[in-house]
Amino acid sequence: MSGSASLPGSLRRTASILLASLSLVAVLAGCSAGKDAVAQGGTFEFISPGGKTDITYDPPSARGTIGKLSGPDLMTSGKTTSVDDFPGKVVVINIWGQWCGPCRAEAPALEQVYTATKDKGVAFLGIDVRDNQQDKAQDFVTDNKIGYPSIYDPSMRSLLALGGKFPTSVIPTTIVLDRDHRVAAVFLRSLLADDLQPTVTRLAAETAQ
Repeated sequence: MSGSASLPGSLRRTASILLASLSLVAVLAGCSAGKDAVAQGGTFEFISPGGKTDITYDPPSARGTIGKLSGPDLMTSGKTTSVDDFPGKVVVINIWGQWCGPCRAEAPALEQVYTATKDKGVAFLGIDVRDNQQDKAQDFVTDNKIGYPSIYDPSMRSLLALGGKFPTSVIPTTIVLDRDHRVAAVFLRSLLADDLQPTVTRLAAETAQ
């Protein structure tokens, strides 16, 4: 005999629970072809080798693009906000939720970098996810004096632009696009200003192709 059929009942139940748990982890991590593959969208294959939380893509020719990323503006009813609103600019995309403690912790740092770099051709775009109460997300923006726009994406539908295989269990996540809107860096953690600003400043100094 082979497989789970040969196991005692209690062990079969344990094995079933373990397999279900592993399947859930695979879904949350967005596993695809290759052990380190995490997401794929446009020409951009998101890879987190060795469990890294900070990933950079250089030289620029090694960078890929995401799909079209747009959705309802969090603060303005009837308005659509998109990465395409910022042609020729470095775009910092931050995936957040007001329910997320690390998101609250990093909000001042993101605003600090936004204020310091917006006159250098840098734009910021938030994506508010898993927030079914829009008014609470709006209060988060107001209370933290966030000056850049966010897409309201409680169902995470806008993130399909990242290929539908993005590691949605990792909130917050920050993705930095260069002036050609190619993915230049990904941070799978809460950030300090000193973590983000050097990358943004370096990319702002690059010339669009």
